[in-house]
Amino acid sequence: MSSLEIKDLHADVVTDEGSKEILKGVNLTIRSGETHAIMGPNGSGKSTLSYAIAGHPKYEVTSGEVLLDGENVLEMSVDERARAGLFLAMQYPVEVPGVSMSNFLRSAATAVRGEAPKIRHWVKEVKEEMGKLDISAEFAERSVNEGFSGGEKKRHEILQMALLKPKFAVLDETDSGLDVDALRVVSEAVNEYKANNEVGVMLITHYTRILKHIHPDFVHVFAGGRIVESGGKELADQLEESGYVGYIGKAEAAAV
Repeated sequence: MSSLEIKDLHADVVTDEGSKEILKGVNLTIRSGETHAIMGPNGSGKSTLSYAIAGHPKYEVTSGEVLLDGENVLEMSVDERARAGLFLAMQYPVEVPGVSMSNFLRSAATAVRGEAPKIRHWVKEVKEEMGKLDISAEFAERSVNEGFSGGEKKRHEILQMALLKPKFAVLDETDSGLDVDALRVVSEAVNEYKANNEVGVMLITHYTRILKHIHPDFVHVFAGGRIVESGGKELADQLEESGYVGYIGKAEAAAV
């Protein structure tokens, strides 16, 4: 069983005006087979948490640790983190003109697996996973995310996860921009991957609608750059009823 331990993580966002502290002491442990939903209002630092773990250069970790099976990923380069078993599905997937999806996926799989997949097996594997996500075969030869709708981009993020087979998947607002049908398809693909692999999932979201499809083992309320409350699925139901207002006040009180 693998574990991802976030210990007293502090991080700044780097802007033209200087650095601003966003994460203010995050503590969280995710183990293989667990799904943790991170819920909170806009500006609370949820996406900063995902980018800091993944190694985005705009975010500077000032203190704390992120341990994957005891190894501090903060001491690794971005590609080393991916090879160690971390995966980030971005809220806003970037376009890469001139690079086909098929080349991108095979290059990524080669880097993570340590050797190039055999063509015959690879084609079958990709076709099978694309079918699960209702992705048309024509997309394989299109440039990465170029001209894709929001839903198409999110489906391709989950396709990458299924092919790269990470130990831990950070899904940053995967539900944003999805209609009800796309949400169902994407959620089913995440559930299937989780059912067939020893993976831990950090699911970042504002809303409970995706939690009707992907059932979390734990729900954490994120406010003011830290986790201020943790519980089970019932906590998400409570947030649906009462919102985040009370937790924002709790975060402000804790910061004093």
